[in-house]
Amino acid sequence: MNAVDDAITSRRSIRRFLSTPVPAETVEAILDVAARAPSGTNMQPWRGYVLVGAAKQRLIDAVQVAFDAQAPGHVQEVQYYPDEFFEPYLSRRRTVGWGLYGLLGIAKGEAAKMRAQHRRNFQFFDAPVGMIFTVHRGLATGSWLDYGMFLQNIMTAARARGLDTCAQAAWSHYHKAIRPVLGLQEEEIVVCGMALGYADRDAPENHLATERTPARTFMRFEGFEGG
Repeated sequence: MNAVDDAITSRRSIRRFLSTPVPAETVEAILDVAARAPSGTNMQPWRGYVLVGAAKQRLIDAVQVAFDAQAPGHVQEVQYYPDEFFEPYLSRRRTVGWGLYGLLGIAKGEAAKMRAQHRRNFQFFDAPVGMIFTVHRGLATGSWLDYGMFLQNIMTAARARGLDTCAQAAWSHYHKAIRPVLGLQEEEIVVCGMALGYADRDAPENHLATERTPARTFMRFEGFEGG
């Protein structure tokens, strides 16, 4: 029990990695474990691409060109965030954003520095392994819920092996640049990217520790003895 809890609670979104390579068999083992995630009628809706070396760099180059061009139309095929944030979600979002920028010495209003940090998403934060995940556009909301459990399993299984990750919705904005590089089929929607590797423990951005609200703030307990 402690090992499972430790793998879950030690997971963080790492934003600077060491160059230490991760063997293909380790990545495959993580993905095989993660694929034990539940899915409606065992449909297993996940599909993805594991990239290292030159293959990873080709994707990075293509997406960073699109990012630098600031061209219109770089929108997700499926919207991740609401058009307008509201409480308590707005405050939580601001807290983590300014916490990260504070560790990096980026002050409010320093738009160029913020953009440079955001651009690092599109090099997988220097991780040796980058992954892109897709889902068939013919599937419905339930499969996206299933997908979340699969992605969580990847991150937990990685921690169990001393590895770290960062799940990155940012990649889905650049599906048009990703498609020709990876040869995506028309039916594939980019869900997210994920960086995988060993955390650079000395990097200030990796010292960010986000809070979680306790269960009794979001769940109502009924029928238990003693209330």
